[in-house]
Amino acid sequence: QVQLVESGGGLVQAGGSLRLSCAASRGTISSYAMGWFRQAPGMEREFVGGISRNGGNCNYADSVKGRFSISRDNAKNTVYLQMNSLKPEDTAVYYCAAMFRYSDSLLPGRDGYNYWGQGTQVTVSS
Repeated sequence: QVQLVESGGGLVQAGGSLRLSCAASRGTISSYAMGWFRQAPGMEREFVGGISRNGGNCNYADSVKGRFSISRDNAKNTVYLQMNSLKPEDTAVYYCAAMFRYSDSLLPGRDGYNYWGQGTQVTVSS
């Protein structure tokens, strides 16, 4: 059982930066590839990006590529989402999720996650 807790959300002006954290308060994330998702009001949940178990591989949605980056520190049981050049359309609740993987290098997919966090709000003002 893994319990995930996101933090770091808040209000930021367009063009600014935020770093979200996703920490495992229970269990360990080292066996899991990790994904970040977001959901804006009235919209479907959107895959933002993912990172493999060992942090060697990442993938990103086209909407955030070049602006967002994902990293992880398995010793700290934490995954990060660095968000730069934020836009008002990035406003959403951001969630992290864990997907069990047998291989260190496999990226997570867009569904089939084992555990989810409760989300953290990110608001970007224009």
